[in-house]
Amino acid sequence: MLSRVAESICWMNRYIERAENYARFIEVDYNLAMDLPPGTIEEQWRPLVLTTGDEELFQKLYSEFTKNNVIRFLAFDKNNPNSICSCLAAARENARTVREIISSEMWMQINEMYLSLRAIEAKQYHSEKFLMEFFRDIKQGSHLFSGIMNATFSRNEGWHFGNMGRFMERADKTDRILDMKYYYLLPNVDYVGTPLDLLQWSALLKSASGFEMYRQTFGKLDVANIVRFLVLDKNFPRAVRHCLIEAEQSLCAITGRQTGGFKSKAEKEMGKLRSELDYTDVKDIFEIGLHEYLDQFQTKLNNVGFSIAETFFTDVLV
Repeated sequence: MLSRVAESICWMNRYIERAENYARFIEVDYNLAMDLPPGTIEEQWRPLVLTTGDEELFQKLYSEFTKNNVIRFLAFDKNNPNSICSCLAAARENARTVREIISSEMWMQINEMYLSLRAIEAKQYHSEKFLMEFFRDIKQGSHLFSGIMNATFSRNEGWHFGNMGRFMERADKTDRILDMKYYYLLPNVDYVGTPLDLLQWSALLKSASGFEMYRQTFGKLDVANIVRFLVLDKNFPRAVRHCLIEAEQSLCAITGRQTGGFKSKAEKEMGKLRSELDYTDVKDIFEIGLHEYLDQFQTKLNNVGFSIAETFFTDVLV
């Protein structure tokens, strides 16, 4: 497969997954704002920008971390290359370049999501009803695309590049969503262990669509178990460890290698990070510090992404 084609399929999936995840944590944060004590609403919007890594760009474009500014920046601002709007435009452009490779149903779904964005008027950005429907539609559109891809795309190299891209992006965003909780607590350490603290952890689980599955597995809310569930669980589809298992399996299918050993830098870095999670306990995470561990993991995951780009693609994308 041409590296250009593989790269486009991989990033097409990454961008759609990124748009979905942005919709997830904006929606949950929007709902959480209604339950926070007076005086904390504006404070709680800044973490969304911090965890995306786009704080510098935000401050160039906006003066304050208000609800409207943050939602506009993360969802609709075309000047933000990682906004939902920009991600869907980038996904469509990647899909357009490989229309002869992917199924027509995949192209139609991406195109429909993109065209629905173009029909949005600026005045709708501040409508609560519109925002809730918009975030729901983005999530459902992403799920539909994933289902269409699995139902209409042969399990060849192209499918595995797309699957690898999706799960790499999902691991990244689960890590960032967890780290967002750290930023919530940073200015309000007195909230630890309070009903507000549990409310925020519940919101975090819901942002990963993991609340019901967590309750089935662990029952009552417990910080250590929540971290164990979202980072180390190998069965929950949005858990970091599960995502890396899926990504590595697709990488092995692409290279023709059996699990164990490596022939390329991409296989080496992926295997190291996945095996590290296999032998990590939640106690190890808290000994390092939750924020410190997640920050270190983010760096390692980025290195895996760079290694994949160096191994298979013509240009390294950031």
